[in-house]
Order: sequence, then structure tokens, then C-alpha cells
Amino acid sequence: MAPPPSSLSPPKIPMELHEINRAKLTKSLRDHLSLSSRPLKGFVFLQGGEEQTRYCTDHAELFRQESYFAYLFGVKEPDFYGAIDIETGESILFAPRLPEDYAVWLGEIKPLSFFKERYMVSMVFYTDESATVLHDRFQGSGKPLLFLLHGLNTDSNKFSKPADFEGIEKFKTDMSTLHPILTECRVIKSEMEVALIQFANDISSEAHVEVMRKTKVGTKEYQLESMFLHHTYMYGGCRHCSYTCICATGENSSVLHYGHAAAPNDRTLQDGDMALLDMGAEYHFYGSDITCSFPVNGKFTSDQGLVYNAVLGAHDAVISSMKPGVSWVDMHKLAEKIILESLKKGCLLVGEVDDMMVERLGAVFMPHGLGHFLGIDTHDPGGYLKGATRPSTSGLKALRTSRELQEGMVITVEPGCYFINALLIPAMESSSASKFFNCEEIGRFKGFGGVRIESDVLVTTDGCVNMTKVPRKTCEIEAVMAGGPWPLKKSSNYSENGGES
Repeated sequence: MAPPPSSLSPPKIPMELHEINRAKLTKSLRDHLSLSSRPLKGFVFLQGGEEQTRYCTDHAELFRQESYFAYLFGVKEPDFYGAIDIETGESILFAPRLPEDYAVWLGEIKPLSFFKERYMVSMVFYTDESATVLHDRFQGSGKPLLFLLHGLNTDSNKFSKPADFEGIEKFKTDMSTLHPILTECRVIKSEMEVALIQFANDISSEAHVEVMRKTKVGTKEYQLESMFLHHTYMYGGCRHCSYTCICATGENSSVLHYGHAAAPNDRTLQDGDMALLDMGAEYHFYGSDITCSFPVNGKFTSDQGLVYNAVLGAHDAVISSMKPGVSWVDMHKLAEKIILESLKKGCLLVGEVDDMMVERLGAVFMPHGLGHFLGIDTHDPGGYLKGATRPSTSGLKALRTSRELQEGMVITVEPGCYFINALLIPAMESSSASKFFNCEEIGRFKGFGGVRIESDVLVTTDGCVNMTKVPRKTCEIEAVMAGGPWPLKKSSNYSENGGES
């Protein structure tokens, strides 16, 4: 009898998670104010996301809450505001006052008591009461102080939007204190946050395996995307994806952010292609980010195996080395070095690997950073603390963080090796780098594309835990694509080289 399509079901969402997040922020903010000899008075005040329509039409885009607001309040509806009283720790939600015809078109208009109970906050009022409520609750002289969210996201290079409302001129506002403190709160995950990220990983891992099994020559890249999205929604209740799916095959797998509107996962899979599938589901705001690379026809060629094992070696070495106190820059360099050593062993490169590292040759084959923080956003914030200097050398400047690892961080490990003409040709023509290339051997990889292997990893007290559960060894991939179970059973009829025994 065939196994069920999924062994998973969506877990209950604990709203206590957001109570913990609010308490964590309140403590951190109080500590900061105390050290600065500032009074422990005022309100954290955030504006939630607003519903958007498609350009000038009345087509409402599927709403997803603004991430900082989601972190603190867990509210899934648009047009809310939220406040935290720094002195008491009490939380306040402000809900939009909906028109009567909302009930006709969009369903029952919930009373304020519904949101108080659902989101486990101290009190709920309407948004048009914000100024009055906050003034009434302020125990002090002069204008009440609002700590507003405004700061730079070092991944997007965009600024968060500070709250704005009618009557804000009656308050004092602080635009600089909150953002770095709240961002740092998001860097270290609680047990409840980790559990949601783990479920997003579990259902996404299961979906990746399902796609791997159904991949065959002649299908379209978008069919692979569709299979993934169906599985995570059907069995995991994941209406949102963490990011636009990258379903790249053949030469497309060397396009790092393939899958965008101008390259919409629409190629037909060919015999001899490598597939690079970067897809992750989101559950209650918390995401996953997983990349699997494998041969479309289910069997690795020697060239495919060479590149794949180079990347897998880097992936495994980094995870084996991760623990609190380890520099992420050093982990990136470790991944580069292992990939370069493997390419030299495969005769694509010649010379001393240490000299290649000085020349920054690793960036030719892996131009992106090793990984990034993961949580409510795929590229979770906090990669660069205020005042931190981003590395400026080739390859390292693409790192999304240069921090030392800490217990409770969740970070992706995603080394890759790509054959990108825009990088390879200038390097092979460079007076300082050309000596490292075996041009004849590298010529075999024209049109190869690339390989990326990405797992989501939790840093623990003395090491780390890989939260992603997909086939990684070539023998595992070949066995699963040939119909074998996953996880592989010890009594499996598949030998270590992937063939039937």
C-alpha cells in the first residue's frame, strides 16, 4: 500500500509566543533606558501593515502582516496599530473601525473582545481612539513619549516605516532607540519560534522530496514549483511562501535569483540537466529556506557529482564547525576553500589553494554569501549591528552578516558553485587570476549552471542542529528518485553508490 502523501499536520499556533516577544522587548528597552539614565516611561508604538490593491484597481493583494508587528502581536488582519506601555508592560491593540457593509462582503465584524482574547493583549480599542487612550494612560507631565520604529534593514537597504496617525503631533517621538533593540530581539529565537520554524522546515522538506520523486525530463520548471506549493498548502496549511520559488534547471541554475517575472520558471527540463530548487514555506509568519540540487534524470554524471560533492563537502564542513563564538566570515572562507580544493582535485583549477584564497577566486564560483538569518523574514534582520563594517573584498561583501554565532540564532548554510560567464570570463582573462584556471577542463562546464545546497541551522549551546531533513548524499538522492523511501531505511535495497544492490 502506498504511503500517505504527508505525515504532518499544521500545529496549533501558540499566541503566548508573542507575549514572550513583547516581554523580551520590554525588558531590553527598560535595560537600555536605565543604562542611559532615562525614565522608564512612554510607549512602544507600531503601525501594522496596510491592505494594498493592485495599482489603480480594486483587486486586493493577499495580505501578509508587516514583520515587526507580526513579531510583537501576531495579528494577521490589516490596518491595526499596537502599543506597549514601557512602565507596566501592558499591551494595547488598536483595531480599525469597520464600515457596516464589511459584514456583507467580508464577513462578521468582530467585537473588540474577540481581538483581546485571540491575541492575548491587555486591552483593545479602535484606531481612532489611539491618541486619547495613550494620553489617558500616560502617568507623567508633558507630552507622552512614543518610541517609533525607524531604522535601516541592512539586507534590503530600505528603512522601516514609523507609525503615523491623526494626533501624533500631540506626542514626543523617539525615532532612533527602538529599531536596533527590537531587531536584536528578533535575532535570538525562543523555543516557540524554533518550533514554528521547524514545522516550516518539516513540511518544506517533505515537499522537496515529493518534487524530487516526480521530477522527470519533459516537465516544466513551473510544474515543480506548483507541486511544492500544493504540498505545503494542502498538508501544511501554508498559504504563504517565504519567497518566490526558484526552480532552475540547466543553465538557469547559474542565475542566483532565477524565478522572477522576466525568468518565470518556464523552461522545459532536458536530459542531462541539473535542477536547483530553492523553495520554502511559511507558517504563521515564520519561514524556511531550503535548496536541493539534483540531476533531472535521477542519475549523477561524473561532472555533476564532482560539483555537487564539492558543495556538499563545504555544507557539511560548515555545519560541523558551527557553535557559539564562531565567526561567520570564517565559515564563508571555509566553504570557499573546500570548494576550491575540490575543483583543483577535479582538475578544473591548478596551483596553491591558499594563493587562490588571497586572489579571492572563491567569489568567482560562489559570488553570494554563505547564508543569512532566518525567522519571520527569509532574510531576517540583524546581520550588521549599528556601527558594524561590512567586508569590502570580493565575495565577502555579499555576506548578509559578519557576526559571531550565538546560541538561539537560526541561520541558513547555503554554499554554491556556479559557472557564470559574467564572472568566469573576466577572471580567466585576468593577469593575476588566469594562472589558476584549466581552461580546457572548465570549458566542459559551459551551460552546466550551478549547484546550491541550503539548510536551516539552529545554533545550540555547544554546536548546532540542522532543521532541514532532505536527501543530501548522491546515493540518497538517486535512491529517492528511483522510488526509495525517505528517510532511507537500513534495510533499503539501495547501495551506497545509489544503485540497486
